[in-house]
Amino acid sequence: MSVGNLITKLRKKRNLTQEGLAERVGISRASLSHYEKDRREPDYETLRKLADFFEVSTDYLLGRSKAAKKTGNEEYDSIEEINRLLDKYEIDEMSFFDIDKWKSMSPEQIRELESYFQYLVQKSKEMDKK
Repeated sequence: MSVGNLITKLRKKRNLTQEGLAERVGISRASLSHYEKDRREPDYETLRKLADFFEVSTDYLLGRSKAAKKTGNEEYDSIEEINRLLDKYEIDEMSFFDIDKWKSMSPEQIRELESYFQYLVQKSKEMDKK
């Protein structure tokens, strides 16, 4: 995935417009647009600002690492891990909440979904006991 595609993906995951992200990292919206469309590449300082904002490594933005999380002694972040799984399995939030997809599920798919829900509830109760 290109630098531009990764920036776009991370921006959309945070529900930000180009203008909103550009303002937060201190660059122009036009520059951000060029980066996202792979017309230009961000300089080192901009790359660092983007990595800091998204809390990822610069290697991740450059496509040199598949692990989005910065390396070091950070504590385990369950939300970040869930986001990583959503990325890994290409589950996009908008599709997940698309009611038409849920309406078109077969009875077999609904039974499978129910078994997943049962599993999640069971695990949640086990965690509450600990």
